[in-house]
Amino acid sequence: MTITAGGRPDIALVISDVDGTLVTPDKVLTPAAIAAVRRLSDAGVGFTMISSRPPRGMASLVTQLDVRLPFGGFNGGSLAAPDLGLVETHRLAPDVARETIALLAKRGVEAWVFARGDWLLRDPEGINVPREKHTVGFDPTVVEDFEDVIGCVDKIVGVSNDVALLAGVESEARATMDGKAAIILSQPFYLDVTHPRANKGDGVSALCAHIGVDLSRTAVIGDMFNDVAMFARASYAIAMGQAPDAVKQRADAVTSSNTEDGFAHAVDRLILSPAPLEAGADLQ
Repeated sequence: MTITAGGRPDIALVISDVDGTLVTPDKVLTPAAIAAVRRLSDAGVGFTMISSRPPRGMASLVTQLDVRLPFGGFNGGSLAAPDLGLVETHRLAPDVARETIALLAKRGVEAWVFARGDWLLRDPEGINVPREKHTVGFDPTVVEDFEDVIGCVDKIVGVSNDVALLAGVESEARATMDGKAAIILSQPFYLDVTHPRANKGDGVSALCAHIGVDLSRTAVIGDMFNDVAMFARASYAIAMGQAPDAVKQRADAVTSSNTEDGFAHAVDRLILSPAPLEAGADLQ
């Protein structure tokens, strides 16, 4: 592994989280972010993404950024080619999916189910539905129950604006389903439940294997607790400026926030710079 003068590994691949990292809070790719990806390409550094979004919900970003490598959806549970063809996928076992849905119902938490490329829910007027439509770029399918897709569930999301309630449900789910599912808050109001291998640590490892780049030459950028697993796998981890302190503490460096083009700043000052800031440096 080649080490630069500033102590950062020689980077051949950058893998970025999407929401909270690559896009603004309004889910917009800024011109600076688009230009930063182009500069990576010009420098011979590969770029791809990994997100809790379904692959279908990342299609616009693939086009805007001219992504030519496989990318990860469902926290790495599904790897897809730029044409959205599946490269690899890991789905929840039917009994685990049923158990998750029952727990959410018991605690009064709305359940969203992603399966067969669709987003299924019971209440089209439920909380955060307009937000998710804007994020993924397609409408949900309204169902009475989820039995028709119970054998092919990619992700279940518990949705609640009661942050304390959702954190409690996360703890309960981990206690009852330990080892049977990956359970993580992708946002304070979204609890993601996926196959055990559908986590960003395994997802980043799988992406590197498919792309042919060693983890020792891979940098990752993220902002939430579901990104910490990939921080532990890649050789160089960058946290966004608005990330919780517990997430920042697991990174090698911290860039500015996603309202301040933190992704672009990270590319220019931490990845492409010939003398990057020292580990733990803060660009804010």
